[in-house]
Amino acid sequence: MNTANLLRLIVLASIWGGSFLFMRISAPTLGPAVLIECRVLFAALFLAIVGVVLRKRLDMRAHWKHYFILGFFNSAFPFLLFAFAARTLPASVLAVLNATAPMWGALLGAVWGRQPIRARTALGLVLGTVGVALLVGFDHATSRPGAGIAVAAALVAALSYSVASLYARTAKSVEPFANAHGTMWTSALMVLPALPLFPPAGAPTVGIVGAVIALGVLCSGIAYILYFKLIEDVGTTSALTVTFLSPVFGILWGALFLGEAIGWYTIAGSAITLVGTAFVTGFVPRFGRAAPVPVSTKMSSK
Repeated sequence: MNTANLLRLIVLASIWGGSFLFMRISAPTLGPAVLIECRVLFAALFLAIVGVVLRKRLDMRAHWKHYFILGFFNSAFPFLLFAFAARTLPASVLAVLNATAPMWGALLGAVWGRQPIRARTALGLVLGTVGVALLVGFDHATSRPGAGIAVAAALVAALSYSVASLYARTAKSVEPFANAHGTMWTSALMVLPALPLFPPAGAPTVGIVGAVIALGVLCSGIAYILYFKLIEDVGTTSALTVTFLSPVFGILWGALFLGEAIGWYTIAGSAITLVGTAFVTGFVPRFGRAAPVPVSTKMSSK
């Protein structure tokens, strides 16, 4: 991995780690539905402009069903759940809970795909569970009213990302940029029915508006472009290093901009969870020649 790609990886991790900061800023005022509707709309519009410039076809007529399925499990549903949880939980806790997605993937593979769980994977699942329990059990924010439901919502959101990944493996081949673009439009449609259920709690400030725009354009638009460029240059395995780096930035941004406390349990719980994730995925980064890029790639969200 050369210097340029290493910088892209760090920037991408900082952006996706920042998504939890932006949700924490805006979700308590806007509510999860309005926030996510704005997020996916801004992302869709931004990607539409990029698609015109790059001459990327969306072909909604041929792939609309695929965009709806992938958009539900990879964007609309998990985005709403994380935004719901962001009304209560700190950005640091959200970022670490998001990193449990590969663990859910291993469990889903064992249940649905009847894939045996190896000893290394089982150890990773145990470590991941211990790490999350440590983080959630000692963080004072989890004692707030509604924190238990918020933690459950964030874990279900991570599970939804794993469902999207499993679906993408068997779905029709669609170019990754088109996946990102098409699922933002279908997500915007699917979030609409949730708007009456979660009305805003107040009027947005300039800071909240900026956070929403950043979520859509930066975290859901520019981030996908960086991610696809990394996959093209260094391969999927090395690009997925972002899964391990983004929680670090989530914790950092929460501490710097929101004054969230970083206790021993934050560091220990996060480290144990990420080590568990590494065991589950069998993650070994490749810093040499780029690996072949799969035609259908999971879009991690964050």
